Amino acid sequence: MDEKVKFEMEFPIHASPQLLYQYISTPSGLSEWFAENVNSRGELFKFIWDGSEEQAKLVTKKSGERIKFKWLEDEDESYFFEIRIQVDEITKDVSIIITDFAEEDEVEEAKMLWENQMSDLKQVLGST
Repeated sequence: MDEKVKFEMEFPIHASPQLLYQYISTPSGLSEWFAENVNSRGELFKFIWDGSEEQAKLVTKKSGERIKFKWLEDEDESYFFEIRIQVDEITKDVSIIITDFAEEDEVEEAKMLWENQMSDLKQVLGST
């Protein structure tokens, strides 16, 4: 299996951390922007896109702050994706920080995917 590389992206977003957390941590919130449909049973989340489905395990979550998933198909324990809400202490500006892993030749594609998903999230929030 090819090694994956870690990457991080930051997206400024105009929304309260409490509201954002609903969109990143609940199946109904995630299905508004991340996937067409999201179901969960306990820690197991099922994401559906164009008829294909992938399952991820909820690794950690911290209310109002972050959520971390691990794709079940990734055998390597060190791979995950995390969506973190960051608030600047001084300006109170809110950003979403994405941490993810992709094979080296797929990093650009993965970043584009996140950019698309973040623009979907901003549309849902009515935030530009």
